[in-house]
Amino acid sequence: MSLADHDHYTHLLRTSSFDLWVRLRNLLRERGLDPASTVLVNLFPDGGDHEFGRAIAEDGRVYRFDLFYDRDSPQGARKATIRSWTDITDTWQAEPLQDEIAQAFIWAPPPRRTDLTPRPASEPLPDAT
Repeated sequence: MSLADHDHYTHLLRTSSFDLWVRLRNLLRERGLDPASTVLVNLFPDGGDHEFGRAIAEDGRVYRFDLFYDRDSPQGARKATIRSWTDITDTWQAEPLQDEIAQAFIWAPPPRRTDLTPRPASEPLPDAT
């Protein structure tokens, strides 16, 4: 069984050391998304100089974007920029690839806090009784 696109792309987003993925992580952070909890639904070539993508933030917001960079330049990915960043949370069901987004929602693990998760100093410990 092969991995679904969102599983594959999310894994690359969170772990890859290649310039494109490092840059995309930084660009998502600039937009307030945590790459460690963002699901990358897809990212695919859409012309000679950019890729088209969709991402689901931890809070369930859905975004569509274009990632532009010079593919022919060895340093091109390091200078990638996001254009056409659009919140499609209220309209993704009408998107051409709505099934991929729906599958990514189903797959996305819910955010969880365990007793091993560091707590902010201001947060009280849970009642043990």
